[in-house]
Amino acid sequence: MNRITRRAALALPALLAAPAARAQSDWPTRPVRLIVPFPGGGLVDSFARPYAQRLQAQFGQPAVVENRVGAGGNIGADLVAKSPADGHTLLFGSIGPMVVNEFLFPSLPFNPRRDFAPISLIVNTPKVLCVANQRPWRSVREVVAAAKEAPGRLTSGSAGNGSSLHLALELFNQAEGVQVTHVPYRGAQAAVLDVIAGRLDMIIDNVPNILGQIRGGEVRPVAVMTQRRLPQLPDVPTFAEAGASPLVFGAWFCLVAPAGTPQPVIERCSALMDTMLADPEVGGRFAAQGSELGGGGPQRLAALIETTRAQLEPVIRRGNIRAE
Repeated sequence: MNRITRRAALALPALLAAPAARAQSDWPTRPVRLIVPFPGGGLVDSFARPYAQRLQAQFGQPAVVENRVGAGGNIGADLVAKSPADGHTLLFGSIGPMVVNEFLFPSLPFNPRRDFAPISLIVNTPKVLCVANQRPWRSVREVVAAAKEAPGRLTSGSAGNGSSLHLALELFNQAEGVQVTHVPYRGAQAAVLDVIAGRLDMIIDNVPNILGQIRGGEVRPVAVMTQRRLPQLPDVPTFAEAGASPLVFGAWFCLVAPAGTPQPVIERCSALMDTMLADPEVGGRFAAQGSELGGGGPQRLAALIETTRAQLEPVIRRGNIRAE
């Protein structure tokens, strides 16, 4: 009798683990919610909707994109952070709720370092410094010289306080020891229009947002914040090539799950993202617009999150940047 009892006790952990393992291998067992913390029809939507189509086609469960907008992405991120860690609620996040908002807002209802499990980088959108055609500058060094000659007089637009465009400008100011004045707008496109009109001196924008204006000759690109030249802008040097501070910075987007989501589920979601980005109709379109494609698994995203945090935390604190 004692021998039977002992065998039963030894088998109990395996019996208890079996339903959990089966649930992981059967994922998804119900509709998957894909939370986009930004307005519908925007850039993040363009990642979420083709992913939803592929998820539904491959696994046979509905995948529903939900736009939960507000507080710089914090509302949608908080919803996912507090969801069950079973892979049925995922977040299409960005550099904002994953890193930057921690330093912009007095407090957050979630902990970005603790509450999410990385799945995959989607794309990185590199930055390019463009100046108004009405200005004479044709290099970063000329922009820096003009800024030092008249501190605070040069102006640069952004999509708002704490946006990646604002942070790029602050990186530039601190690295070069200049004081280009930040002018926040409600969206980057309005700022681009004022650069075109000559009402602003410059902008450090995401390449996909301003590539059309560059190719149309409406603004003048002088340098990209990348390690290597971009194939979409082969004649534009990097900051390092231009003899300026070797700044490398971009706005990136990612897919994450609630912390504690089973690893097999993470791996399935990551592999699906790799497949989507390898599709010329989807990944090819993102690349043609000037984005650098992601993928590469959760480790790549985790490393990028830490690198970005180390880069931006001191810049935000030194610049005393706060959310609007």
